[in-house]
This record gives sequence, C-alpha cells and structure tokens, in this order.
Amino acid sequence: MVNLKINNIPVTVPEGTTILEAARQAHIEIPTLCYLKDVSCVGSCRMCLVEATGARGLVAACVYPVAEGMEVQTNTEKCRKSRQMTLELMLSKHKKECLACERAGNCELQRLSVEYGCDPNYFAGEPLNHEIDYSAPYVVRDRDKCINCNRCVAACQKQAVGAIGPIGRGYAVHIGSAFEMSLMESVCVGCGQCIVACPVGALKERTTVDEVWAAIHDPEKKVVFFTAPSVRATLGEAFENPVGTNVEGKMVAAIRRLGDVEVFNMDVTADLTIMEEATELVNRIQTGGTLPMFTSCCPGWVKFVEQKYPEFIPNLSTCKSPQEMFGGLLKTYYCEKNGIDPKNLYVVSVIPCTAKKYECHRPEMKGEVDAAITTRELARMIKRAGIQFNNLPEEEFDDPFATCSGGGTIFGATGGVMEAALRVAATLLDGKFEVVDFPEVRGATPIKEATYKVAGVTVRVAVASGLGNAKTILEGIKSGERKYDFVEIMACPGGCVNGGGQPTLPDSIRNSLELKELRAGALYASDKQNKVRRSSDSPVMEVIYKEYFGAPNSHKAHEVLHTTYKADPRI
Repeated sequence: MVNLKINNIPVTVPEGTTILEAARQAHIEIPTLCYLKDVSCVGSCRMCLVEATGARGLVAACVYPVAEGMEVQTNTEKCRKSRQMTLELMLSKHKKECLACERAGNCELQRLSVEYGCDPNYFAGEPLNHEIDYSAPYVVRDRDKCINCNRCVAACQKQAVGAIGPIGRGYAVHIGSAFEMSLMESVCVGCGQCIVACPVGALKERTTVDEVWAAIHDPEKKVVFFTAPSVRATLGEAFENPVGTNVEGKMVAAIRRLGDVEVFNMDVTADLTIMEEATELVNRIQTGGTLPMFTSCCPGWVKFVEQKYPEFIPNLSTCKSPQEMFGGLLKTYYCEKNGIDPKNLYVVSVIPCTAKKYECHRPEMKGEVDAAITTRELARMIKRAGIQFNNLPEEEFDDPFATCSGGGTIFGATGGVMEAALRVAATLLDGKFEVVDFPEVRGATPIKEATYKVAGVTVRVAVASGLGNAKTILEGIKSGERKYDFVEIMACPGGCVNGGGQPTLPDSIRNSLELKELRAGALYASDKQNKVRRSSDSPVMEVIYKEYFGAPNSHKAHEVLHTTYKADPRI
C-alpha cells in the first residue's frame, strides 16, 4: 500500500494505482477527455495534468503512478490555466454548433469549457468544412466535431475491428478510416461502441426519428412499436433515474403517448428465438451437424464473422435475431390474423445498438422492420413530445405480444441467451429436467466456460462479450485449443445492456460505476420475479406455434424466422 496526499487529503491506495484513481478515493474529480475506464488510458488529451512532488512539470494523472509520500495538487493556478488553454485549442478545431447538436447539455467538452471559463474563439483556427460521412445506415461521422481524443479508436481496437484510426501528423492529424474511405466501405461492423465512447458529437447514430413521426401521423399507416429486453433497464438514465432502474411500465406508457400506436414486448420473440435456436442446437448434436453452433442474435457479431472469419459461417445458427423475427411475425401472422395489408403496417423496433439499424437494411431481411431506433432516439422522442416520463403511471404491453418468460428478458445481458437456450435445450434432451438457473454463464467476465451433462449428453458451452474476446474464442477453436458445442457471442462488452445505442453518460459516472453489472441486475431481477422462467413454458409460444408455425424448425418457421449469411457483405 502507498500513502500520499492529494490536495492535502491523506490517501492510501495499492501500489501501481494512478493519481487519477487515487484522487477518486479522496472524492476529487480530475477532468479527462481521453481517459475512459476499460476503454482508453493514453494521457493524450492533457486535461488531467496535475502537479506532483518528484515530477518535473505537470504530469498526466490518468497514467502517472502514485509513490510513497507523494503530494499532489490538482487545482493550482498552473493546472487551471493549462486546462483552459488545452480546451481553447480544442475549440479552435471544433464545430461550435452546440444548439443544433444532439449532445448539447450532455457533452464533456461543453461542460468543461463552461467550468473553465473558456473563450471559444480565443484561437482562430482554420475554417471547418469537411464533408459529414452519411454513408452507413447506422453511424454518422462528423470530422469537424472531433477533438482527437482517440477514445473511439481505442474502443474500435478493443473490439478487434480497427475500422478507424489517426491519419496524418501534427496539426493535420484526424481520425478516419484507411485511405480516407467511408465508414460503409471500411470493416466497421456497426456495433456503435465508438459512439458511447465519444465525449462530443463527432459520432452519432443515423437517426430515423423523423420517419417514425411521419408514420405516426400518416392516417394510412398502422404503427406498432416493440422494445428490446435491455431498453427497460437503461431508458430511465435519460431521465436522471439511477443506473439499473427498471422502467418497463413507464416506457410502455411513454410510447403509447407518442400517438395512436400499439406497444409490444420484444422479449416475446426472444422466447421465439430460443424455441428455434435450442431446437436447432439439439438437432445438430443428435444428427452430427456443424458444431460448435454460434448464436446469431447479434448483427454486429454476425457481420464480424462474415467479414473476418467467413469459414465459421456454417457454425452460425440460422435463426434471425429477435428484432427480425418480430418483423417477420408481424408482417405475416399478425397481419393475416387482423386483416392488415403488410404494406400499411409500419414496424418500429426500439433497440440498444446501432448494428440493428444495419440489420434492417440487409436484403435478406426483406424490410420486415421499417425503422430501428436506439434507446437514445426514443428518449429524444419522449422529450420532444413533452411527456413527463418520471410522472407516468406503470402500464403493460399490448396483447397478443405482452407476456414473456424470464428467459426472454435476460437476453439483454451477456450469458442471457445461453442461459435461456440451456433451459429449453435441457428439457428437450430430458423432459424431466427441472433446473432453470445456470449461474456459471452469468456475469460480466469477458469469457465464461461451462460443461453440462443432460440425459447422457455432454454439452460444452462458452460465452463471450466484446469482439476482442470473440476473436480469442474463434482463434482458440481454429487452433484446437478450445472445444465447445454451443457458443454465445455479443459484440458489445457486457451484452446489449452496454450497447452502442444506450444513453451516453458523463465520464464521472462511466468511470465510477459498473454500468454493465447494474443494468444486467435489473434484467435478472425481472427474470427471478417472473412465474414463467423457461421460454417453452410461455403461453404466447403455445399460441403462436399452434396457430401458425406448427412446431419449432418447421418449414413455415424456416420461411419466416430463419435466414442465411454470406462472406463480407456490403449494403
């Protein structure tokens, strides 16, 4: 342990702790723009410079380790002037259109500029007129807002994608894709981790909010919304609720007040995915099919395989994601049952990631989902409609897609798909199997492994979240070091609860709380409270199969609920 003083406050921390981490123990917040816990720690922005005994000049608190007897000052005149000048230099190359920026009021650069009394025009800089990259249907990149903090680069590298990086030198350095290609031409998989890492508005989702409003006000359209499992655990953050608050009832009430719409529960097609996927897994095990079988509900992960590991395409489950299953179910079963022309049904999914926006545009999905909006976009719609979210009553989803199992709810957390699938697969192998809890695959540990034996069948499973960890799994399988029968992969670290479409939170919150665990905790609490824990026990599944599909993996189920993949797709 190391003893030191920060702003004359005694602090004791483990050896190897940085000044930034030690300061938090003294309840002192040192400003940062490039540092982000678990993502980036390079000391490049120079905002966290402090004075420390034994150091020559100012040092970057995010990378400088503490030492016995060290005395640190974080708020001297020298520190403040250095930070002010750094901010003003950043502002000289930043498009200052704050009133029209979606990050206004939630921008780290804006907040710090106000706190340090910056003159935004102190340094003239050069005219900013770079073309905004609208090439991708999921992410928009505005180079003129970028402050070169490199957090997006670090996030992309951690994802083992490498679609963006620094280009040029000195004053001309900027973030872009190789050979200045557009994002759509790059190897970007659309996970959106760069967006939630960005402290400003240089990266954002490609919004479809205006199209959704137009559909709501179109008398010829019937509009239905459905919300992904993790959205209930994160939407509240956009309305200043504590991280991990389950706002399902208020979320439904808010969407219903946007206009004449119906609100369905995507957990229903999470259950449907499990019915199809678990059946497919058991069939592969019993008939010698391609193993290990990979989950296919995450489009960012699917695109990663198609682009970087096409040899594993046969290992992907043929199941569509819950989003696309719901689109297919609505445009067929729901329309037929209610006498609706599918052309007049406008389907809106509320999702935690930007890759789902890309998925909607895949030609094999046949436009079954008309618009996918992120948690952030839904929050903006609610605010624009003048709805007082926190004062809303608790309301329930609309029938016939309201009731789900707990297995459908935990889809939003890493390991949730695996656990839900194991609950059903185990009963398919052994009809007397009673266990519904599989704690070995829970938690935010990057890679989890377990082995189960059911009815004489040994099933080796693995769960990974974050594409960097997915790469570790795939390389291990290729080398023969890792042997599995079933593998769940989520592109985003922690799963959908930490998706690229989730609310952007201040660095002070992201760096001090375990977001993934708190958000996932809300989903597991909901699962535990649900009387129906297994997807196959859901009464909605019984009705859907009895009235329409017949049985899991039937010919009709394959027509509506399954798909194919191809190497290196481009839209």
